[in-house]
Amino acid sequence: MAANRDAILILLAGLCWSLSGIGVRLIEDANVWQIVLYRSISMSFFLGGVVYYMAGQNPIKIALEKGVVGWVCGFALVLSYVAGVYALQTTSVANTLLLFSTAPFQTAILARVFLGEIVRWRTWFAIGFSLMGVLIMVGGQDNQSHIFGDIAALSAALGFAVFTISVRKGRTGDMMPAVFWSGVLCLPVMVLICIFTETPLRVGSKDALIALLLGIIQMGLGLLLFTLGSKTLPAAKMTLLALSEVFFAPLWVWLFLDERIPLQTLIGGSVILLAIIWNVAGKNSQTELAS
Repeated sequence: MAANRDAILILLAGLCWSLSGIGVRLIEDANVWQIVLYRSISMSFFLGGVVYYMAGQNPIKIALEKGVVGWVCGFALVLSYVAGVYALQTTSVANTLLLFSTAPFQTAILARVFLGEIVRWRTWFAIGFSLMGVLIMVGGQDNQSHIFGDIAALSAALGFAVFTISVRKGRTGDMMPAVFWSGVLCLPVMVLICIFTETPLRVGSKDALIALLLGIIQMGLGLLLFTLGSKTLPAAKMTLLALSEVFFAPLWVWLFLDERIPLQTLIGGSVILLAIIWNVAGKNSQTELAS
């Protein structure tokens, strides 16, 4: 029962993360670095408030007490944020999406090495099937690549995989302070990037409001749900379920912005959804843990 509840939480996290596409579409002038900066500000306040509500203590103090796991978790998310944005700037969306979808594979390998979690054949099959769905989705898109952008996309996937491993490593305690810490660490990084790229720190009020809302609803709530759902599910299954983001993202821009969904996106998204449903409907995830 707990595993089913946690699977729903992870799926809802993917649902939250899928809102990034429609949010960015609604922003008029702010560039990606400014969006991530403002998103990190509101995400930090939101998650900091959650930690304070749950623990009744200074969230920064609690985050520092998490030690090495907390720092690894925080920096892994920062790597995923920054590398993902850089990939979108320097290589095609298709390449970024495809390479980031390798996160479940990377997570499965890291989970076996660092957590001793055995990934069963059902999960491996679902991961491979979902990757095939991503291949179908990006098949009709512009696939021009740039080597540094491709490396960044893989690095973003690695960062998310390491974050997932860190959350699972600390699952016996409360990992929300470490997740909050990622937002705090991201702020100076974004400020330095804006200064280095001569990007103004100030943006229009409408763009700022949308970016701040993304920080609360898209990133903050998504990370909260993902962390809460990490208690019983193996790491590989967590990242597989989070691929629901890829399925939902095009639906939002179709429903609210009337953007046409290409046929290959519908087919590929359906394949991903079927892979997730088939995996969730399988054996209880507790049996996938190493004894």
